[in-house]
Amino acid sequence: MNKADIVDVLEDIAVLLELKGENPFKIRAYSGGARVLETMEDDLGEVIAEGRLGSIKGIGSALVDKIETLHATGELEYYTKLRASIAPGLIEMLDIPGLGGKKVKKLHDALGVESIDALKAACEAGEVSALKGFGQKSEEKILTGIANRAAYAKRHLWWEARTVAEPILAGLRDLPQVEQAEAAGSLRRLKETVGDLDFIVASSEPQAVMDWFVGQDSVQEVTAHGETKSSVRFESGLQADLRVVLMAQFAFALHHFTGSKEHNVAMRQRALSRGYSLSEWGLKPSSNSGSGEMEVGSGELEVSSEQELFEFLGLQMIAPELREGMGEVERYELGGDSVPSLLELSQLRGVFHNHTTASDGRGTIEEMAEAAEALGFDYLGLADHSKASYQANGLSDARVLKQLEQIRAFNESGESAVHVFSGIECDILADGSLDLEDRTLAALDYTVMSVHSSFSQSEAEMTARVIRAIEHPGTVMLGHPTGRILLRREPYKIDLQKVIDAAIANKVIIEINANPKRLDMDWRLWRRAAEKGLMCAINPDAHSTEGLAYYAAGVNIARKGGIPTEQILNCRDCAGVAQWFAERR
Repeated sequence: MNKADIVDVLEDIAVLLELKGENPFKIRAYSGGARVLETMEDDLGEVIAEGRLGSIKGIGSALVDKIETLHATGELEYYTKLRASIAPGLIEMLDIPGLGGKKVKKLHDALGVESIDALKAACEAGEVSALKGFGQKSEEKILTGIANRAAYAKRHLWWEARTVAEPILAGLRDLPQVEQAEAAGSLRRLKETVGDLDFIVASSEPQAVMDWFVGQDSVQEVTAHGETKSSVRFESGLQADLRVVLMAQFAFALHHFTGSKEHNVAMRQRALSRGYSLSEWGLKPSSNSGSGEMEVGSGELEVSSEQELFEFLGLQMIAPELREGMGEVERYELGGDSVPSLLELSQLRGVFHNHTTASDGRGTIEEMAEAAEALGFDYLGLADHSKASYQANGLSDARVLKQLEQIRAFNESGESAVHVFSGIECDILADGSLDLEDRTLAALDYTVMSVHSSFSQSEAEMTARVIRAIEHPGTVMLGHPTGRILLRREPYKIDLQKVIDAAIANKVIIEINANPKRLDMDWRLWRRAAEKGLMCAINPDAHSTEGLAYYAAGVNIARKGGIPTEQILNCRDCAGVAQWFAERR
């Protein structure tokens, strides 16, 4: 087991011990040990091999044994038994925002609740608000969290759904009976979250394809097994549907089941206006067409690809991610105004807003740069947390300046072909002031300003708070502007139109936070914001070398938002980025 996974286990043990009401010192030993291990820059395997683990401050003898066991075997009997000793319902309650181990234990001890359903009933009866340390607002927040959890359970992050879909699609394409296969639905449209998976296959031998699909090892339940459609469910709860059609129907079925519903309605209306009927099975002259010119026969028209379908209806090819019923059919008229080309993964030259072991990241400067080079990047921006984010080991002014010197030394060493830009993710405090001194901010190449606290402020307060930060001369980028965590936490209240206008006026970039759990700012806002002149940076908010790959999810959002490449900072080369930072100051 690698270091990051071991840190997760230690943190989980600390929470489970809280649920059991264990000694606070014991709990802190695990949470503190996790933090020490997370920020340790030396290779864990080498530290263990050299017998140095026990000499590291904050890792006692009991932790040494557990860490070494996890590293060697990937399993820990103590952890397995501890988790099994706690009612599953109590562990599930930890998924509700605002409920940690201590609060769940208090609810269990005082009210006897051992499940989310029991907790909901207790809230509705007013029993939770009567408890010391909770109150009416806490009770309302818990009920909101329970309601959101139920709604979220039906959705899955795009990033996670993709990992399930890719091997299925590859397997379908490998079958000799399959002529063509594609994923469809919200996964293909690159939506932030996915309800279920849809696969469309062209084949004249559907039975063999169906049998393979329902017989996959990863299938937990077969909910339908028909001649041309089958449905299965996986352990995660994600459902997948497979439809098999003839090759002549494939383009129509793929277009229809890719959606969205709103896009399909617009396309059917366009077809009707031209005397045709469009469905998932084909395109044929409409029965009520009054135009002799349109009457080309009674049979269905042959279309071999989606591009041919769009062209037949007088449209440029509309990429799947743009098919959201937001005016794309009108914008893509053949011969109309030119539409911007969509961003490609290969056009990003580097990324910003990434963390190291200096705060709560799991990679050193050197490791992060090496991973960036492996991805083909020319540069990398590092932006660790500032001191107000104490839970993330945020940096004081002195530590920021020390890291700046380390980054300069790294660049001067020539150790890597990747240039590292020095930055910081600085907290926007409750009143809109910034967490670091002006001279510290001015010493860095760039800054990312983010809200990490006081989420319950009113819309007016939050908006004024963020705009005050944007207007500070040291602000270069605004990080995750709504604070949302997909499928877990709703955005805080903020007037983003005012924020966008303030960012444009002050030449401040708003990021697309590419972490698959955030994807913030939302794609629905980007097209108009870009038209107004807003600059974008795609930032993976990576806390590990693996996290740098999240930039791909950010590219999805830029594509859905139709952001021109000239307004994406990452598309500039290293010299261009340095020039933009210099001119910004």
